[in-house]
Amino acid sequence: MDIMLTKETSQTSPLSPTLFHWLDHRAAGVLLHPTSLPSPFGIGAFDEAAKAFVTFLAEAGMKYWQLCPLGPTGYGDSPYQCFSSFAGNPYLIDPAALVRAGLLDRAALLPLQTLNSDHVDFGALYQLKRPLLFSAHATWRKNPAGPLPYGSFAAFRRQHGTWLAGYGLFSALKDHFSGRPWWEWPAEVRSLAAAQKSPLKNQVAVRAEAYEFIQYLFFGQWTEIRAHAAGLGVSIIGDTPIFTALDSADVWASPQLFQLNATTARPTAVAGVPPDYFSADGQLWGNPLYDWPAHAADGYAWWLERLRASFSLCDVVRIDHFRGFDSYWAIPADAPTARTGQWERGPGIDFFQKVVAALPGAKLIAEDLGDLTPSVVALREATGLPGMAILQFAFGGDAKNLYLPHNQRPNSVVYPGTHDNDTTLGWYRTTDEKARDHVRRYFRVGGEAVGWDFIRSAYASVANLAVIPLQDVLSLGPAARFNTPGKSQGNWTWRYRAEHLAALRDGTLPYLRELAELYGRTTAAAKTSATP
Repeated sequence: MDIMLTKETSQTSPLSPTLFHWLDHRAAGVLLHPTSLPSPFGIGAFDEAAKAFVTFLAEAGMKYWQLCPLGPTGYGDSPYQCFSSFAGNPYLIDPAALVRAGLLDRAALLPLQTLNSDHVDFGALYQLKRPLLFSAHATWRKNPAGPLPYGSFAAFRRQHGTWLAGYGLFSALKDHFSGRPWWEWPAEVRSLAAAQKSPLKNQVAVRAEAYEFIQYLFFGQWTEIRAHAAGLGVSIIGDTPIFTALDSADVWASPQLFQLNATTARPTAVAGVPPDYFSADGQLWGNPLYDWPAHAADGYAWWLERLRASFSLCDVVRIDHFRGFDSYWAIPADAPTARTGQWERGPGIDFFQKVVAALPGAKLIAEDLGDLTPSVVALREATGLPGMAILQFAFGGDAKNLYLPHNQRPNSVVYPGTHDNDTTLGWYRTTDEKARDHVRRYFRVGGEAVGWDFIRSAYASVANLAVIPLQDVLSLGPAARFNTPGKSQGNWTWRYRAEHLAALRDGTLPYLRELAELYGRTTAAAKTSATP
């Protein structure tokens, strides 16, 4: 996410009648990535703790659980740089459920129980948990006709046939070539089309099947969590980064859809954002850029499949870096920083018209943070998509800041901060005195409980949806920060303990429920307010 203060310089009239109209109710939710859930096995998982968290949301009068992307993370462990836009993260699979299904021995789980309960050690998980998942596949192969916990594996493969086999083959080949990126593989397997004709395909077939089986386990377990949430009236908000990782099954399988050099298979330009108030060199993300004319030529078929896959996991999808659909910063592939680049036109309203035609019930959120031009604002207004407001970005300036509560819009989602921000307590302690003074004067408070001042403001906001990071509900400081943009290590590791949720249930839950009722964010409150 490009973290900048939003400056909507013009309220440009919409390009056409709005396309999306879904956020027509008031509600609240919590932002928490599943890796942060408690479990005895080193990382959050789709287990009873996940169900307990959803139950807590429902008891607190909340209707939404927002996640970061659920894909299989690559180097750096960021959920925004995944090996696939379609697959799920194997580390989230509950190994205890595999023991109950007869796919693993209970003793095999003992090494995982030595891992840290407060932080995720992704390196240790690679060494300890990943092999267990391949062992589960090996156990199934000994009796493929036997019962499975989540229905038919063959049916699962058919259901996800547009991407699953390609992902399995990509992953198996990556193992075969010791983790090297696909552009360093031999030419005979440097794309899906080439690999389909290569003898190596048969050589790695069992490993490819194992990766598909692991996806079967992921989707099966997540389906159970999602059903539990639906039964309690809690919807899942997922997250889809606009760009894909270069070293991914996506680019390997469909290189014609990206701006790649035909000879070297390397990007001709990469993604990022130009220099701004926060970064003198801009942000050099390095993702390959889309060949948007190629996408338009087939009606954005790949993107539609990607969104269908996202909606198979979630009820609502937040699209990261929405402004890239209007215009994107193209940086020469050999540039050392994001200073060098130029703005190129994105697909604009045509893309969203195709989405509405193919997925008429789609519920999307536009991550519209950044230095927004009039054309970006016009595109957001034309789509009708709710944007975002970040309270931490509201203070320290003047009364025109669009994130200040008095300037927020109903068709939007308000957050104290996102996964890229410090916790509110951490932000308040480290921001300048001008911003702290602004907070105290604006809310008429002393600053002793600023985290709850922000939560209360989010609930009171005219924004129809308020989403609170769990760290703020727990009143945690900077040690609980989930991600620091530009920091290469130490991100994405924070976890809470089961006793933290128990303490909230005993002490804070009634107050959250009161806020939801007071500001019309529960189903009961909404019905009451609608009564003549």
